[in-house]
Amino acid sequence: MGFPDRIERTVDIAHPPAAVWAALTTAEGLSGWFGQQAKIDLRPGGSASMSFGPEFTAAMRVERVEEPTVFGFTWHIYGLSDDDPRRTYVEFTLEPAGAGTRLTVVETGFAQLPEDAHRTAFGANTQGWASELGELVDYLDAAA
Repeated sequence: MGFPDRIERTVDIAHPPAAVWAALTTAEGLSGWFGQQAKIDLRPGGSASMSFGPEFTAAMRVERVEEPTVFGFTWHIYGLSDDDPRRTYVEFTLEPAGAGTRLTVVETGFAQLPEDAHRTAFGANTQGWASELGELVDYLDAAA
């Protein structure tokens, strides 16, 4: 039996797609809710990074930019050594929902991992997305 490969979360946000897009795709936005400090070159093939304190910085590669509806990147898999080349793919999809936005985040690529690494990464990221999307909503609410 294979392992789950996909984490998917959807949240309705009471802010217009342009505000959600900016929170997802700008250094200022990402620093406000996702990491403590962010850099992003918003183009396919561009690099991005986010620090989560002095001990950890996530290096990302921008893969897909279809403003204002789709933003995707690859990043290092939690729990693997820094030199491990395996990555997961994260994609945000934004849809207008009334006066707000329905945001769906999907992260895939976990099935490539052995059982112990899968358990660590899949569990941490499943919990992480639930927390981070709540922080995104809080960030947008505070900015309004």
